[in-house]
Amino acid sequence: MTAQPESAGLYTVHRFEDLYLGQSESLMRTVMERDIALFAELSGDANPIHLSDAYAAGTKFGQRIAHGMLTASLVSALLGTRLPGPGAVYLSQTLTFLAPVKIGDVVVARVEVAELVAERRRARFFCECLVDGKPVLEGEAWVALPPARPA
Repeated sequence: MTAQPESAGLYTVHRFEDLYLGQSESLMRTVMERDIALFAELSGDANPIHLSDAYAAGTKFGQRIAHGMLTASLVSALLGTRLPGPGAVYLSQTLTFLAPVKIGDVVVARVEVAELVAERRRARFFCECLVDGKPVLEGEAWVALPPARPA
């Protein structure tokens, strides 16, 4: 029998024994101009394709696009707050950027348990971000899970 996840304030803590193959979680976020400006300031990535309408108009996208890592950060948010949640340690992440995310796009980020390694308390997650049901990012993440609950 699977133990019930415990609460950590606003978040749920999923330990290794709480996880099962196919388990998933998602979140939805509308990418706003302010998000892009703040991400550029925080990351130092001031590429004009993100910040300049005039520059971006001359690119293959024809308009400004969000930073790929801004989109990927939604995966990080899911892993750190929802599944598995607090106490999980991000070990690695692969990413493939499939399409641009534009200002005003609604991004649905989703993670799904793809593999469980009991002896190391590790989980591999399939990760994706979708806009209008089409993938804009795919990858996988390895996460270390918190220790077992005390008996």
